[in-house]
Amino acid sequence: MQFAFRDQVITVNRPTRAGLMADIRQKLEAREGFALATINLDHIVKMNASPAFTQAYAAQDLVVADGWPIVTLSRIARRPVELMPGSELIVPLCELAAETGRPVGFVGSTEDTLTKAAQTLMDQIPGLTVAYTQAPAMGFDPEGESAAQICADLQAKGIALCFLALGAPKQETLAARGRGLAPNTGFASIGAGLDFIAGHQRRAPLSVRKLKMEWLWRALSSPLRLGPRYLKCLAVLPGRMLEARRNRA
Repeated sequence: MQFAFRDQVITVNRPTRAGLMADIRQKLEAREGFALATINLDHIVKMNASPAFTQAYAAQDLVVADGWPIVTLSRIARRPVELMPGSELIVPLCELAAETGRPVGFVGSTEDTLTKAAQTLMDQIPGLTVAYTQAPAMGFDPEGESAAQICADLQAKGIALCFLALGAPKQETLAARGRGLAPNTGFASIGAGLDFIAGHQRRAPLSVRKLKMEWLWRALSSPLRLGPRYLKCLAVLPGRMLEARRNRA
């Protein structure tokens, strides 16, 4: 499944969860870095407006589908992909890290969230080591000096897998930069996933997710903040549906 942006094409290049997990296991065992992004309609809106964000996304090694609209577009294009929200990848990725004996790091959110998420996951997953946490200050610049220091710390501490909870486009931008500054670290951009684990945010109930209405549940839970975002997402959907039909395999 591909999405065109000016002179860049972003490809959902890991269509299945099994394939993604096999690739990441191999990279962890080989101490090989990577950047994982989970594309959704909000990211598409942002890439439409920002060539810099598109460049950062093009630098991601692994891209999966986050959100039923992306899955639906893939089916229209006859290139089906599985749904893999970032928040649902945290536990299985941590299990891989534990199984391969690789330490994990968290960057983003708040110190309280990171501490609680780390403890919850280490209690849940035998052998997991969360060896680094960093909650950047307000106004954090993924292109700035503090970001470079974070990457240096990750490399120095041998962090094999770092979850980025900074929101788009900061997390994907830092991951792209980290590929050069921390070449042995795998970066996974997961948005609010650690807040869910720490209990500071509540995800939509399973029944709502099964109805593919998680976006509406989130919009109604915070209409002033998320309402405009989802309206922009709905606005780009018809054009992307036409693109998917044109690109049918």
